[in-house]
Amino acid sequence: MSVAPTALVCREIRLRQFRNFAELELFFPATGAAITGDNGAGKTNLLEAIHYLEIFRSFRGAPDEQLVRFGAEAFHIRGRFEDRASGRSLEITAAYEPRTRRKRVTLDDAEAERLGDAIGRLGTVVFSPSDVALVAGAPGERRRFLDIVLSLNVPGYLDALQRYRQVLRQRNSMLREGRGSALGAWDEGLVQHGAIVISARAVWVEAYAGRYAEVYRAIGAGAGSTMSYHPDVPLDGNGSISLIADSFRARLDRVAQRERDRGVTLAGPHRDDLALVMQTADDAVDLRQFGSAGQMRTGAIALRMIEAETVRQARGFQPLLLLDDVFAELDVGRSRRILQLFREERHGQVILTAPKQTDVLIDGAGEGALLAPLARWTIAAAQVRT
Repeated sequence: MSVAPTALVCREIRLRQFRNFAELELFFPATGAAITGDNGAGKTNLLEAIHYLEIFRSFRGAPDEQLVRFGAEAFHIRGRFEDRASGRSLEITAAYEPRTRRKRVTLDDAEAERLGDAIGRLGTVVFSPSDVALVAGAPGERRRFLDIVLSLNVPGYLDALQRYRQVLRQRNSMLREGRGSALGAWDEGLVQHGAIVISARAVWVEAYAGRYAEVYRAIGAGAGSTMSYHPDVPLDGNGSISLIADSFRARLDRVAQRERDRGVTLAGPHRDDLALVMQTADDAVDLRQFGSAGQMRTGAIALRMIEAETVRQARGFQPLLLLDDVFAELDVGRSRRILQLFREERHGQVILTAPKQTDVLIDGAGEGALLAPLARWTIAAAQVRT
């Protein structure tokens, strides 16, 4: 399948003092590239830099200070992207200086007044071995997944989330100081912004739960898994924001004394979970607790695939896929079924990394063929040979 005409593709990336790259300038073909090299050469760092221009933070959870090359004063990333169908181009830059803790982002040379105004321009989706934490990790990992997907694709979600977190910090501070009796001024803000967050999460999970199950079953050769939303605030009725707010207020009333005793907010979407359940012959069990390594990786890849579908549905263009050693720790059967799913889905540019050529599976013909022909490059000691 060729690259979808509505896809935004990365044509150029320039790095300076980012991770292990002192200087790097690459020009990408519209279909993408497969980059192979030893661990530690910089493969994941390169994908991290591209995705940074989508969310302006590391997809690996590293603070900005750790992205600056050792001994350097700041890092700089510049990316040039284009939509081949419309001819539209976009240049995004990001720079961070640890000394001043200043992050500077520009869109076509105009500095973004608010970081939120620049987030989500590219539609990049990263598949990484570390994604297994989405399944195997604590609920916070799955909340972070939800927050990123919804912040990028649901208007108003990022603003509501940021305001909720701000009120939550203030409220927790008052509880720690023993001022629990004076929380009324903060409770309404917590409820109003939190209800928007809860509603968006519930709507998204309901919309994509069926597709998650389909993708998991396709990769797992018939094995089943389901996805459901477990909110801390009970959802009743039609799930409208006003009814969620009412339920949130009632929940706060029920836990008020315990909050004063413990000095922390005990109700709200910061305590939600995204439940992933595996269907066995006899029962339904928690995928996190009882899944094998391959089953948890399958669940993580299914989540990323529905993230890509969310981009297509919400933004009207095809995602730019960043595949970081996506077949690591998977058996041949699962790898082939994943490839088949990639072939069947509409997609944009693909930038893929792997330790060696035999792991790439990008030949132009046969069952190993991936989506579209990719340029084959190698990387060693932070130098890319094209």
